[in-house]
Amino acid sequence: MKLGEFASRAALESWQAEQLRLLLELISQNLFYAGVAETLKPSTGGISCMVSGFSDIETLSQFKARCPFTTKAELAADQAAHPPFGCNRSFPLERFTRFHQTSGTTGTPLRWLDTPESWGVLLDCWKEVYRAAEVGRGDRVMFAFSFGPFLGFWTAFEAAASLGCLCLPGGGQGSRERLKLMLDNEVTVLCSTPTYAMHLAEVAQSEGFDLSTLPLRRLIVAGEPGGSIPETRAVLERLWTAPRIFDHHGLTEVGPVTFECPCRPGFLHIIEHSYLAEVIDPKTLATVADGEAGELVLTTLRRQGMPVLRYRTGDLVRIEARANERCVCGRIEKSLIGGILGRTDDMVVIRGVNIYPTAVEGIVRSCMGIAEYRVHVMTQATLSELEVEIEVEPNRSDSKEIVAELENKFQSAFALRVSVKAVIDRQLPRYELKANRWVKGSSR
Repeated sequence: MKLGEFASRAALESWQAEQLRLLLELISQNLFYAGVAETLKPSTGGISCMVSGFSDIETLSQFKARCPFTTKAELAADQAAHPPFGCNRSFPLERFTRFHQTSGTTGTPLRWLDTPESWGVLLDCWKEVYRAAEVGRGDRVMFAFSFGPFLGFWTAFEAAASLGCLCLPGGGQGSRERLKLMLDNEVTVLCSTPTYAMHLAEVAQSEGFDLSTLPLRRLIVAGEPGGSIPETRAVLERLWTAPRIFDHHGLTEVGPVTFECPCRPGFLHIIEHSYLAEVIDPKTLATVADGEAGELVLTTLRRQGMPVLRYRTGDLVRIEARANERCVCGRIEKSLIGGILGRTDDMVVIRGVNIYPTAVEGIVRSCMGIAEYRVHVMTQATLSELEVEIEVEPNRSDSKEIVAELENKFQSAFALRVSVKAVIDRQLPRYELKANRWVKGSSR
């Protein structure tokens, strides 16, 4: 089954219910979730007659109402108690052939395993990303990152190869070597984080590489929310000039989740043939209405080997309240307005004002001439303050004016005074993977 093949939302939800039934049949063999099943009162019939705890669940709504949430902390505790992989396995260990782990940027890294079947499902999901971006046979795809245990590297690479693309791995290379590889091999698609795409363009300028000679037509970004932030997209478009930018997001413990609508930049379609998606209020845990911001919750319908049921991703999103059943691109699947808006654990409170990193990113990127930035959250007694360091592009001599402009924009957006300081060239770190621009601590 592929996206776009469902005649209606009813047909899609029927497919999801069938995939859920197949998944729940395996839960009795999964020691992590078997305990969940035992806490539910069974009757007879329903989606999954083979699992006592879920045997009377007949609809998706019943599943959402009856099944408890899964949290990252619970998964981490399971792996700590039963090292190295925990008990969340639906098959014997011998069935698994792939190992990956999370980046650990928001806590203890989680180890994740896949069978050949579940790995194939993940590749199917990444193929949806490429199809939406019109990437396929004949394209030359550069993967500008070092290949480690993070899931996204490998699924993106293998899915592109299976579509007939010529795949160029960038592991073990510096930025200059990657640019030369792209130029020498006439790369048409670049996959990277938004931050690294900016850095790569910066290196190209300093090294005298003419990016306009590249036949690059697509820039697929992931790993950070920046791809759906209009101001960040504008910077990428200015730096790279030619390619259309496509955003995407996923998680190692879930898989590739969304892809950008080909007709509406900034809207990410959920790959609903593989995921049952919900959006909840992170405080009350109640479902929020379409159009309202909340935490994305996912059930992996087809990644059966090491599944997650109602997994609280920590990602803040808004599901589009669509008047018509289909998107203008023809897809029936739900879409996220503005991609990932932030994370539930990223918000900081500065003098009573809730501030998310994505909001700061948008303001910084709206100012021309800023090459890189870093945010310090400083605590004095019971109050917190923000200080932003910026590194001005080497060809700019108006750093004082840029500092003043940025301070004014922060004042207008947050009604707060945010101190902005310009630092010397190349003083701030550059990032290949997820950028870590926020530093928390006491007053400096």
